[in-house]
Amino acid sequence: MKSLKIKVLVAAVALTVAGGCFADTMTKDQYKAAKTKIQTDYTAAKTACNSLSGNAKDICQAEAKGTEKVALADLTNTNVPTTKHRYNLSVAKADSAYAVAKEKCDDLAGNAKDVCVKEAKAARTVATADAKAQMKTVKAITSADKDTTKTLANADKKITNARKDANDDKRDAGYSVAIEKCDVLAGATKDQCVKDAKIRFGKS
Repeated sequence: MKSLKIKVLVAAVALTVAGGCFADTMTKDQYKAAKTKIQTDYTAAKTACNSLSGNAKDICQAEAKGTEKVALADLTNTNVPTTKHRYNLSVAKADSAYAVAKEKCDDLAGNAKDVCVKEAKAARTVATADAKAQMKTVKAITSADKDTTKTLANADKKITNARKDANDDKRDAGYSVAIEKCDVLAGATKDQCVKDAKIRFGKS
């Protein structure tokens, strides 16, 4: 059953990879023009932020930079679609969202700000962990020989480990947020909060 499952995955991914191989890539002029537009748009967006002040300006600049970063990663993946480029695009989105969220947290103070930052980091960790697990899964499947049971078993093991690593990262991120929320409490209430967090996220 497990071997059949992997074979189905191999076939599905093979079709996806094959489709990507025949995809038209951009000409050098098209790529250059697209990249120039992205940089021009970023300059315009950043200049527009100058009309703002304080944290509103910081948020505006983070959004402008994040949009540029994602657009460049998307351009690279569109030009040369690969597993690595798709992963880089996902990470760019996660990093950009985190940068903006972190700036927004500056409008807060004390524990509320700390929790906000932890939640922003947790969201980035979840997105990055999922992207990494997907990349490892695709690599494991595409490298598997569908006619070799041993290779299929190795691919299945790599996929399982990739998913476990992703779940561990996400659990650690969630635990970090939960513990940060406990910091606003005191005494027995705080102790119980920490205890509950450890039980919920499997921490001894």
